[in-house]
Amino acid sequence: MSVSMGNLFNFARSLPEPFDKLANKKLKISSKYGSGTEATLCCTMIKAVHAVCNCMTGTGEGAVGSIDHRTVAEYKSSAGPDLFHLVVFDSGSGNIMASVYDKNTEVIESYKLHQSDKDGAAVMMALMPLLLKDDEFDENFQTYFDQRNAGYPDLKKATDAMAILCDNAYRRIKDDTCPAHINITLDKSGNTMRVSQSHLLAGVYTPNSVLAGEFTIFAKTGKVTVSASRASIDHRDFVGKYQLTGTRKLSLLEESMVPKLEDWYIIPDEVVDICKHALNTTGKPMQMRNFLLRGPAGTGKTQGARAIAAGLHLPYMKYTCSASTEVFDFVGMVFPKTDSMTTGDAELDKQREMLQSMGGINYANVAKIMNLPDLDDMDYDPAGTFQCLTGIENEDATSRDCMAVVMDMVTEKIKALTKPAEQASSSGQTYTYVETDFIKALKYGYVVEIQEPTVITQPGVLVGLNSLLEQTGSITLPTGEVIQRHPDTVVVVTTNITYEGCRGLNQSVVDRMSLVEDIELPAPEIMAQRAMAVTGATDEYQVTQMVQVVNDMAEYMRKNGITDGSCGMRSLIDWVTSTEITGDPYRSALCTIISKATSDEEDRETLKTAILEPIFAPKRRRAS
Repeated sequence: MSVSMGNLFNFARSLPEPFDKLANKKLKISSKYGSGTEATLCCTMIKAVHAVCNCMTGTGEGAVGSIDHRTVAEYKSSAGPDLFHLVVFDSGSGNIMASVYDKNTEVIESYKLHQSDKDGAAVMMALMPLLLKDDEFDENFQTYFDQRNAGYPDLKKATDAMAILCDNAYRRIKDDTCPAHINITLDKSGNTMRVSQSHLLAGVYTPNSVLAGEFTIFAKTGKVTVSASRASIDHRDFVGKYQLTGTRKLSLLEESMVPKLEDWYIIPDEVVDICKHALNTTGKPMQMRNFLLRGPAGTGKTQGARAIAAGLHLPYMKYTCSASTEVFDFVGMVFPKTDSMTTGDAELDKQREMLQSMGGINYANVAKIMNLPDLDDMDYDPAGTFQCLTGIENEDATSRDCMAVVMDMVTEKIKALTKPAEQASSSGQTYTYVETDFIKALKYGYVVEIQEPTVITQPGVLVGLNSLLEQTGSITLPTGEVIQRHPDTVVVVTTNITYEGCRGLNQSVVDRMSLVEDIELPAPEIMAQRAMAVTGATDEYQVTQMVQVVNDMAEYMRKNGITDGSCGMRSLIDWVTSTEITGDPYRSALCTIISKATSDEEDRETLKTAILEPIFAPKRRRAS
């Protein structure tokens, strides 16, 4: 990716003193790389040169220096007394890392180099060690430096020198055939990778040579320390402490279905809140029994659902959705026990044969052979669909009303298809109904997790279950049995809306959630503590560095719309585990966090060079 010159050299910006009074920014002069063309004064270059001059004379804050093949700059911003622009430039890859840093609060914000945002003076300042390697640039910089220190006794001479500096830098950055070319990678958006707090703490960008000024941010570094972790909730004070009904006794089978929490598991506050709300609303007209856990991959949503079951001392079940999930898949299926389909009713026998070839007697297949309207029809024209189904005009009919009619019609057909077979003993044909875990949980009062419903293609599928999300909800099974939702049933919906293919939850479904908890990655100290407990790793310093890499990668992926992979707690644990085996965190990172983050080769390379390598450099292999 080449540099977007319009973001780095914005010639429309007003010039600072002493050039603010010039009638024309163009001068009949050029650098040796300009082939005799006119040079144009650029605000970005002038501010960068002034910043370096001030650092050299001690009249301004900031600094610029080098570390290996990288150059770094602390540029004093005019936007606030404690604001600095921190820039790291990698001359090998052309990558720019930059952040806006508040020296007082130590808060770090993103730096966007764009015509409508930051002007790039800090970036140009970081390029100074490379720019000054050119004889022409160095000579004219010294000329301008002397003129500035003397108060511009010869303004034309100073102006000509600055024009050559601007043209020299512009030509060398823009023209990749230039013998003194400086390669910069910057897209049109102007987004740059972040200089993070972990980089500062780890000291990875502490310069080993200083061109001008005194570093006070990059140089104020030291070893990373693990923050004292918060006081975690003792498992003995949580497990089974929120039972909804004190008199309820579970069977031996049900007891075996109550989750057991691992010793390493740190109970999140969100899980405790949900258990408290479920317990304290028990017996009230509006019990809190539906909960939504929403957040990125690897943040422990499923583990949280299991923990809720442990706290409530209820069996745990789950239902995992897919793109093709239909509303009928939540209810269950009817299967024939033998191949004999003779019942004495030719039409039903024909339909049974057809259903058997379609995969069995279930709601979806029966709806197809009955040519019933689908969810799209119900959403598009609910009143018309309702009239077609019932013959009754109802302008206020909703898609939910239509769904209820369809489910009743399908249920009656299934009863007709199965009942004759049960009575025809001579044929030996019998059918069996298989309940889903979802139905079992609703029926017997368990905790049921609905995983990733946002991947379902049909947006109205969960709407069809709205009646069961109500406290007094009911449903008619294919057997004709009507079940009521058990008052202890807790539904936990877990979803990650950042995955590719995910959609937003229907508003009516979200409205039926008692609490919606947004689950983010745990605090760094908690992540490190959990990863060490799971993997058995003992190097606290190294694990903490790995946590920071994972967090920085997750942040970069979020800001740059990288959604075809994941980077979270699971990736961290895999990385730590692999490192325990290989002894090389860099090598293990390539096949754990980097490979899982994205399938795009360029994005992986950026994550590797900009985020991983500054903290975990690759080990040099010995020559054979």
